[in-house]
Amino acid sequence: MRLGKKWGLRRMATPEGHFTMVALDQRPPITALIAAKRGIAPADVGFADMVAIKRLLVDALGAHASAMLFDPNYAFPAALQKLPPHTGLVVTLEDHRFRDTPGGRLSHSIVDWSVEKIKRAGGDGVKVLAWYRPDAEPDVLAHQRRYVQEIGQECRRWDIPLVLELLVYPFPKSARHTVDYVESPEKMPELVLESVREFAQPKYGVDLFKLESPLPGAALPARDGSPQQTTAQNGFDRMGSICQDAGIPWVMLSAGVTSPQFVRVMEYAYAAGAHGFLAGRAVWWEPLQHFPDLGRCAEQLRQQGKATLVELAQLTLRAGNAWHADYSAFDTMQAEGELCAAYA
Repeated sequence: MRLGKKWGLRRMATPEGHFTMVALDQRPPITALIAAKRGIAPADVGFADMVAIKRLLVDALGAHASAMLFDPNYAFPAALQKLPPHTGLVVTLEDHRFRDTPGGRLSHSIVDWSVEKIKRAGGDGVKVLAWYRPDAEPDVLAHQRRYVQEIGQECRRWDIPLVLELLVYPFPKSARHTVDYVESPEKMPELVLESVREFAQPKYGVDLFKLESPLPGAALPARDGSPQQTTAQNGFDRMGSICQDAGIPWVMLSAGVTSPQFVRVMEYAYAAGAHGFLAGRAVWWEPLQHFPDLGRCAEQLRQQGKATLVELAQLTLRAGNAWHADYSAFDTMQAEGELCAAYA
């Protein structure tokens, strides 16, 4: 019955069954922003600055999100006490310091952090980013698949939803190689779609997909009925079909695109059956450009950031696919104690 998983997803969704979530677990992008504004190296960015920004994000946007995505190293100590009680809590498991090998990227979890600790800390869901491209070396693919599968098993054990984020990336040998958290210049629809198809298999235990646009989000054509729109929509439709066939709800990530660009991404995604979004920089990146003036950042977050969230929420309510927990197993129960005996 997996009642914990169902309840966790309910906590992450709006009453209407949509996921309108904000990510603030980003570490390298925020570190790079602080470093640029302070005129220092990223390695010299202080804990206090990271904590201050994450506290601002929760303070300004927490009440307007169905859930927020925290990392344990900065967001938890910064803002757990500021997260509104009605806002769900999704928690990051993977370390942002992946291993970049010639054959592909290898993910691993944050040191001293686990599914069990996320559950015990009150998390409603576990988020894992798996860098993945189907044309990576076999040993890399085996590592990434095993990593996700083992986390899926732990999420089953602790009865907590697994939110899986998939991102295509450039190989080190590529002329356009970067380790920045941006859309890969090498991304092609088939790489995205085959990645989703792989992890839609039941053995991985994914409860909610956090997916990137199958085409560069910054370059999606207007939805004007043109052949270009039809081609772009086909990529989203194929992605939606994979998720629908697997019975897995899905949301979109923003991948560093602007707010207007992300609204367009969501229009395509909702036409393909998406259930919402889990967005970060599309919501709060521009207001944070006023750092280190925290007062100005807060003001812009409450104006511009909130306005972006409201626009996305209205679009979601109008066009998004709703998710609702299935409790039909209760309908067959006829006697006291059946639930206690059946729930494993």
